[in-house]
Amino acid sequence: MEIFPAIDIKGGQVVRLTQGDYDRVEVYSHDPAEIAVQFKSQGARNLHVVDLDGARDGTAANFDAIRRVAEAGGLYVQVGGGIRDEARVRQYLELGVGRVILGTAAAEDPDFVDRMVREYRDRIAVGVDARDGLVAVRGWRETTALDSLAFCEALAAAGVSTIIYTDIARDGAMQGTNLEVYRQLAGRVGCDIVASGGISCAGEITALRDLGTYGAILGKALYTGALKLEEVLSLC
Repeated sequence: MEIFPAIDIKGGQVVRLTQGDYDRVEVYSHDPAEIAVQFKSQGARNLHVVDLDGARDGTAANFDAIRRVAEAGGLYVQVGGGIRDEARVRQYLELGVGRVILGTAAAEDPDFVDRMVREYRDRIAVGVDARDGLVAVRGWRETTALDSLAFCEALAAAGVSTIIYTDIARDGAMQGTNLEVYRQLAGRVGCDIVASGGISCAGEITALRDLGTYGAILGKALYTGALKLEEVLSLC
């Protein structure tokens, strides 16, 4: 199983939100690239980077910070947040990131996802952010009527190779991830699933691994020291 340490960027700083609430922000660093280098020194091979400002308003407010993270080198970087047109997709891929993540655009414009998958294949992932089982968009501020599991099935059928599924209620809460939803996804969706939101102990890592989950994103548990990256990597 692949491990993706998370770097969430707001206002150029590395932060963590609690349950997607932009008013509940903890700042962990003023230098995202430095955090990337630290993760690499601890054995990381991958990074999950999100422009939180972009997720909320569709801008590329933190593009320069993300560019510096990508230039740190030696890591497979996946980037999301505000990627809602092909120009932005190309802009990030030209930085050398491995994969871009479509979120709001995927929920609102299925034809766009189809075009991007045909053009860029496995360099496109979709982030499915769920609140009470329904897909949320625009920085998690709006909830749609889309059933999140059915949406994942439709994405896989359309050729999406990687889905990053987040249970918003668990994200940043340090109360455990939603193992049941990943068990359901393993049985229903024929593509790579990355688990995100609330992973806080080694037992959850091994449970996700044993379910056949492709990857796991670790955020607050790493920043608070509840999990040590070197120990997590040894489990995977």
